[in-house]
Amino acid sequence: MKLRSLVIGLLFGFMTAAFAADEDGGMTAEQFEAQLNYQSGKIMLPGKKAVLNVPTTFRYLDPVESKLILENAWGNPPGKETLGMLFPADVSPLTEEGWGVVITYVEDGHISDEDADAINYDEMLTEIQKGTEGANAARRDAGYPELHILGWAERPFYDKSARKLYWAKEIQFGGGAQNTLNYDIRVLGREGVLVMNAVAGMNQLALIKTRMQDVLAFTEFTPGNTYADFNESTDKVATYGIAALVGGALAAKTGLLAKLMALLVAGKKFLILAVVAVGAAVKRLFARKREPAAPATE
Repeated sequence: MKLRSLVIGLLFGFMTAAFAADEDGGMTAEQFEAQLNYQSGKIMLPGKKAVLNVPTTFRYLDPVESKLILENAWGNPPGKETLGMLFPADVSPLTEEGWGVVITYVEDGHISDEDADAINYDEMLTEIQKGTEGANAARRDAGYPELHILGWAERPFYDKSARKLYWAKEIQFGGGAQNTLNYDIRVLGREGVLVMNAVAGMNQLALIKTRMQDVLAFTEFTPGNTYADFNESTDKVATYGIAALVGGALAAKTGLLAKLMALLVAGKKFLILAVVAVGAAVKRLFARKREPAAPATE
C-alpha cells in the first residue's frame, strides 16, 4: 500500500496552512519521533541501484519521513530530494547530540578514477571556499544564513580497490555557537555515484569518523550496478572524474558543483519549538493512518 506515503506527501503540500490553523496543541519531540517508521536490516534504496545492510546500531528513514527531519526539525531549506537517511540507533536526531546521514544519488554516467592520484586537495579547498562564498548572496536573499567553509576536517581519501571516496569539511553556519561537520562519502557505481553526507557538530568529529567507516562497510551497489559492471560499449561515461566529486573549478565547469551544493545539508538549527507547534497536525495524520482502511477498489 502507498496510502501512508501518499497521505504524508499531501501533508507537505498543505503543511503551512494546516499548522497555522491548528488549535489543538502540540506533541513533544519524543512523541513526534515515536511516529516515525525507523527500519534496519536489508534496505533496498529507491531506484534499486544500491542496498544498505543496516545493522542494529543504525536505523533508516524513507525519503518522506527524512524530509520531516531535514526541514521541520533541522531547519534546512525545502526541496532537497533524498533516498532517505540513516541515524545512529542510540541517540535521537531531535537532540543536540543527534546526527544523521543524508543519502542521494547522482546519475551522470560512469566516473573514471584515473585522476585520483594527481589531485591537489589544498587548491581544491580554495576553489570550494570561493564557490560557497559566491553563493551566499543568494542564500541571504532567500532568507537563509550564510555558509562558510573553514577547512578540511578530514582530508579526502580515495580507496581505489573499493571505489569509495570520503572526506569532511568544517562549516560555519550563520551565527551558531558551534561549527558544523559535513562528512562526505561517495560510492562509485556503474552509471553514477551514491552520495552520503553526515551532518553533526564539530565536537563529534572523532565519533563520526568511526561510525562513517561502518556506513561505508554496509553500503553497496546491487548486482549489475557496481563499478565493475561497467560496459564501455554501451554505458555512458561521465564528463568528470574524482576531483569534481569533491568540488572546485572542474565541478563548476561540468555543472556538477551546482548539484553537489544543492545536496549540502547546512546544519542542525534545532527547531524543536516548530516540531512541537506542528505536532498536532502530525498526530492527526498518523491517527488517520491507523484507522481501518476501506477495501481497495482497484
